[in-house]
Amino acid sequence: MLKEKLFSKEKIEIGPESGYDNYIMAIESSCDETACAIVKNGREVIANVVASQIKTHQKYGGVIPEIAAREHLESINVVIDEAFKQAKENANILPNDITAFAGTVGPGLVGCLLVGLNAAKTLALVYDKPFIGVNHLNAHLCGNYIDTSLKPPFMALLVSGGHTQIIDVKSYSEQTILGETIDDAVGEAYDKVARLIGLPYPGGPRLDKLAQEGNPFAFKLPEAKVEGFNFSFSGLKTAVLRLVKSFNEGELPVNDICSSFQECVSNTLLHKLKKALKQSGYNQVVIAGGVAANSEIRKKIFNLEKEGYQVFAPPMKYCTDNAAMVASCAYFNTNTFDDVNVEVFSRVK
Repeated sequence: MLKEKLFSKEKIEIGPESGYDNYIMAIESSCDETACAIVKNGREVIANVVASQIKTHQKYGGVIPEIAAREHLESINVVIDEAFKQAKENANILPNDITAFAGTVGPGLVGCLLVGLNAAKTLALVYDKPFIGVNHLNAHLCGNYIDTSLKPPFMALLVSGGHTQIIDVKSYSEQTILGETIDDAVGEAYDKVARLIGLPYPGGPRLDKLAQEGNPFAFKLPEAKVEGFNFSFSGLKTAVLRLVKSFNEGELPVNDICSSFQECVSNTLLHKLKKALKQSGYNQVVIAGGVAANSEIRKKIFNLEKEGYQVFAPPMKYCTDNAAMVASCAYFNTNTFDDVNVEVFSRVK
């Protein structure tokens, strides 16, 4: 029976110590992007395909899980076929040349995750190759390995729609979360503030654009005082709500509110990150996650280079959800292979 079959594991080593070239095909479907990529040795992208659902969910003001899962079902075979096509055209890589298949197992929307995971498992079974389950958050960090020579140890700031974390990356496979949000994640705060001022979905990128036209010091917004390396953004969101309500209709200084909000968020992240860097003694710092595409956050983190730090951030196309980062993570973080019984999870374990 299918459920009793294990993926091939014989005579296969994956990772920097394998001694030969590894080609990992990965699938990502944790939210509203259906993605497939093939990456050589965790750093060189051979094929990269992403099918976005933004237009589908815009009219709802956010991602509808059931609709997202159906869209994944419609797109999954298309993105896989296109990835194989690109791999042949770009590097003459054929399906049987793939070393292993990988898929995101969580965190994310369960129905969406299942589509990509089952597709990746099926490919591994069909081609008799190993399967590797990948943590979505780890994958975001590994986006920084693509097209770079970055190696651990380093301090990482992970900022996304659902997570805000400072992570001590000691090695490719050893990571410690030093701090995280106790309420809203950065991306969540951006989306909520965007809705407060009437911006359409997705609000974060639009807020960032408007902020660049405003005065970051127009309004003094509160930076939450949280012990250690943890974050809190719910109070900031409430402060923006009160600010918005203090203006009459038609008088709202949208650009200045966006800019002041973004100044507060970026300063909060920077202060905690610098504290972690000083404690660790590392000279390398990484930002990752969808919100790592934010212009002000990137600028403030890259300003650390003036203090002697080496800063890494993925190209914009590898900040948001994609499968190339998943393939890179499968290459660098592989300790064991998974079998058909590996399950998805919605929240961080």
